[in-house]
Amino acid sequence: MVAVVRSGFSAVPDAGPDLLARFNEVRRATEALSAPLSDEDCVVQSMPDCSPAKWHLAHTTWFFETFVLERSVPGYRVFHPRFRVLFNSYYQSVGEQYARPHRGLLTRPSRSQVLAYRHAIDARMNELLNNGVPAETAAIVELGLHHEQQHQELLLTDIKHLFGCNPLRPAYRDDATPRTKASAPSMSWFDYPAGVAMFGHAGSAFAFDNEGPRHRAYLHAYALASRPVTNGEYLAFMEAGAYARPEFWLSAGWEAVNAAGWQAPLYWERRDGEWLVHTLNGLQPL
Repeated sequence: MVAVVRSGFSAVPDAGPDLLARFNEVRRATEALSAPLSDEDCVVQSMPDCSPAKWHLAHTTWFFETFVLERSVPGYRVFHPRFRVLFNSYYQSVGEQYARPHRGLLTRPSRSQVLAYRHAIDARMNELLNNGVPAETAAIVELGLHHEQQHQELLLTDIKHLFGCNPLRPAYRDDATPRTKASAPSMSWFDYPAGVAMFGHAGSAFAFDNEGPRHRAYLHAYALASRPVTNGEYLAFMEAGAYARPEFWLSAGWEAVNAAGWQAPLYWERRDGEWLVHTLNGLQPL
């Protein structure tokens, strides 16, 4: 990611009012996603690969302060000098990082202080973008917006895992439309011949650096199903002894099944003879 910030990516961003409007839209969306959470929800880290919601709120702000404001505003003074370490994820070029598995230990700064940090940086960003920025700066802002949208998805993924670890199986939101059973269309298979195919981003719209360069690669013949596997089909697979028959697994998968004692997919559980699945709306019938 550091190389992306330095050398760019495939994008010709709009540095005018549209960029400012999108900046504020994305920033508001992140805070809206965190609004249903309690202060306690925002600080806990359920496993090393997850991050607390409060950290997501701060890290996405840190990006704009570090890579836009510090480089664009003469004499800029950082909001808090220690935030450079606390909320740096893996950007080696700007200094050390606080260990990822320990992010859940950061009870301070508080959620309210992190939100104050966001609002202060947003105000400075609005001032900067209102006055216009060169294309290179606009490109970094564009990258930061896509980066923050990734963290919006991560925030929900991490909260779902956190709530899934709680025996109460709390719901992130309670306004779900009741789930109903549906019949999937019959499955068919599409065969594709071997040959040379093109891969990678093409065009002038935004793309991350790992989506390019455009290149050719040889593919062996393969087939794809016409739709994903359904819950019902996977349940039938389980009932056929899926987690007790090594012939259904690659060696690494079979080792994981036995090491972790898997009996069902993550978030599936059986209660009173009925299979349920934990969702952001709490437990729902499978």
